[in-house]
Amino acid sequence: MKIGELAEKTGLSRDTIRFYERNNLISSKPSQSGTNSYRNYPDDLVERLNFISQARDAGMSVADLRDIFQALQGEGCDPENGKQVVQRKIEELEENIVRTRKVVKFLKDTISDG
Repeated sequence: MKIGELAEKTGLSRDTIRFYERNNLISSKPSQSGTNSYRNYPDDLVERLNFISQARDAGMSVADLRDIFQALQGEGCDPENGKQVVQRKIEELEENIVRTRKVVKFLKDTISDG
């Protein structure tokens, strides 16, 4: 699919999709037609981009996502190392959840006391 269709399906801007591609979170292939410079994006990128959006909304950096994808795909490290990278990120996210819940509780307590 072309970038416009991918943008429509994901709700992301074309610039955001290009940014993620420049940062190696997604990839595309040149069009088979020699008459244009369009890029073709695989259908499974919709799911991946939705995950990236959710992860970014949860506070994950592009660098973190790149490390995770590389680890999951076995790029630059053995599979066991990849699992360790992902496990560390899971633990970090779980710690963030605990901290966020504490902040939310504090704020709720603050407004209920007033």
